[in-house]
Formats: sequence, C-alpha cells, structure tokens
Amino acid sequence: MAYLVVSIVIQALLIIHCIRTGRNQLWIWVLALLSIPGVIAYVAVEIVPELWRSRRARSAARGVQQVLDPERDLRAAAERAGREGNVASLHAYAEALERHGKAGEAIPVYREALTGLYQHDPDLMLGLARAQFESGAATDARQTLDDLIARNPDFRSPDGHLLYARSLEAEGDHARALEEYAAVVPGYPGAEAPVRYARLLRVQGREDEAQRVLRELVDHAKAAPAHYRRAQREWLAEAERGG
Repeated sequence: MAYLVVSIVIQALLIIHCIRTGRNQLWIWVLALLSIPGVIAYVAVEIVPELWRSRRARSAARGVQQVLDPERDLRAAAERAGREGNVASLHAYAEALERHGKAGEAIPVYREALTGLYQHDPDLMLGLARAQFESGAATDARQTLDDLIARNPDFRSPDGHLLYARSLEAEGDHARALEEYAAVVPGYPGAEAPVRYARLLRVQGREDEAQRVLRELVDHAKAAPAHYRRAQREWLAEAERGG
C-alpha cells in the first residue's frame, strides 16, 4: 500500500510539472498509465537533460572534473599555445600557469607574447609583473610596472596599482608603499587593499591609523550588497578581527 501511495504521489507531481512547464501533453498519459516505467522515462528524457544544462550542474561537473584531472585546462592551454602561437593563446597559457601556481613558468610565456604590436601591451605587461611578483622577484615586478606606466600613461588598473604598492613593500621601501596604498584604497573595488594598508601601518607602529582604516572598511561592508560581502569574506573577517 505504501509503495502504491508513493508511486501515485510521484506520478501526480510529475504530471503537474509537465503541465506547468509546457511539456508535450502525451507525457500526461504516459505518466498516468505506465506508472513507474512512465516516471523513469519522463525523468530520463525531460528532467535529467534539463538539470545537466543548468548552470549549477555545469559548475558541479567542472568541479568533479577539476578534482579528477586538475591540470586539464593547463594542458589544453599549452597545446593551443603550441599549435597557434599567437598572442591570445600565449596570454591564456600564461594565465593558466599562474592559476596553477607556476608563476615562474609564466614569465617566459608573457615575454614571448610581448612582441611586435604587443611589445608594450598593458594587460600583458601587468600579467608579467604579477608573475614576477608571485615568483618572488618584487624588484623585477616593480620595474615592469614602472615601464608599463611610462609606455601606457593612460592605463588604469586598481589591481596593478595594488601590485605596485605590494612590490614596494616587498622591496622594503615602506614609506613609498604607504603612499601608494593610501592612493589606491579609495578607488579599490575590494577589501584587500585597505587590509594590506592597515597591516603595513601596524608594522610602522601607526596603530590608530590602522584601526581607522579597518573600521571604515567594516562600516562600508555593512552597507554593501550581500554579493560583495560574500566575495570579500576572508579579507572582511581579518578586518573585523583587527578592528
């Protein structure tokens, strides 16, 4: 009896689903007359493909794929760069190397892309500076950014500006780094810049200023949209602990 009741409930729910989603009305008869075989057929033909096409399903599939073969995208980018050898494919390969923690290997790829018409391309130069910094060459990164600014005076990038401040800090030039942090914080779209600024202020013994920066960040986050707080939750958590 329980099996029969469950079967009828499932059939009824799927018939409602069929009607509400505008499926072929023949499914109503299939579900009503064939019971469990009809349910299985409807789920297999109508629901499973729809779920697979959904954004969440695709994301889940990519997640599983990433676990099973974490370097698949890196191999694909390497193969494309080797096959095509153009700036776009080299840029994509260099970024893939960075994502996989291979910044040192990305540096020569960026340099290969920085040729011809793209010799001073600001996005490629910024990528090179980022790879240099991530591989521990802060001075090289800062020099690349200086060259980027000289070659592309109208180029603006909050992430590039933050990287410049971090490079100065890593070089030990804390005075200039504080100036750059102070300049980048007001227009920076995330919470990383003010938190790093507060960290360096503390290193310099300027605790009151560090607290002020963090309090302003926390207050701003309270009024910000939920998606901002989700995206910045790690930096905001540090700000809240320090503020």
